[in-house]
Amino acid sequence: MAEYLQYEWHNQKIIPEPPSKNEPVDKSTAIQTFRTIIQQCNDTELKNNIQQDDKTLLKFLYARKFNIPDTFLLLQNYYWYRKKNHILFKDFHSDAPDIRNALESSLPGVLSCKDRKGRCVLILNATNWDCSYSLISIYRSILLSLEFLSNEIHNQSRGFVVIVDWTEFSFRQSTNLKPSILKLMIEGLQDCFPARFKGIHFIGQPWYVEAALTLIKPFLKEKIKERIFVHGNNLSTLHDYVHKDILPAELGGEQPSYNPEIWLKTLTEGGT
Repeated sequence: MAEYLQYEWHNQKIIPEPPSKNEPVDKSTAIQTFRTIIQQCNDTELKNNIQQDDKTLLKFLYARKFNIPDTFLLLQNYYWYRKKNHILFKDFHSDAPDIRNALESSLPGVLSCKDRKGRCVLILNATNWDCSYSLISIYRSILLSLEFLSNEIHNQSRGFVVIVDWTEFSFRQSTNLKPSILKLMIEGLQDCFPARFKGIHFIGQPWYVEAALTLIKPFLKEKIKERIFVHGNNLSTLHDYVHKDILPAELGGEQPSYNPEIWLKTLTEGGT
């Protein structure tokens, strides 16, 4: 509960956090500085093809706390990762059959309410994966959801929390957790996507899932490792980080069971 001691709650409203010390008061200056660096760089393909509108650049700036050199590196990684792995982004919309299958299984789902620090919460119910579509399809649905969510400045500023429920995830299912794909996912989300992951929580994980996670640990940066929390079957420790007032019943929360159709409809109506 120590995470919450610095906060005061009133009628479940989120108390705004102070701006990051790295965040400039004049965002327009930061955006223009960033744009100038892009236009003056030697990477001709990048500067001729990457979007440079204020909204896009601000998304990357928030992801690296307005550190311009780090932001430029992230932008480069983002562009070249997408080009190298272009097959991931073919038919990249919510009506693509494989993406739709994943979204209908809450892989991922997105909670309607933010947590008490204003962070967007994604949930993945691993048990729902019937393996009729690949882990790549789940990754595509995650990327699509994050692309949509990261357009909201509030999410850019506060970041994301991810909860993965492994309860009743079978050994047969675990054989589809291919290390090469997990590595691809880590590379893309950790180094090549403009999002800040503030916490990753695993619950109900069996030993064979823990073994799979051990294999990917060397590819994780220290900051990400520090933000991974393994709760097992102890939901009360999860609730220390994500309060049960916003969680669905299956995660020990006070809300109704999660309905994946709500997020799927949001994505579809959002034109993705």
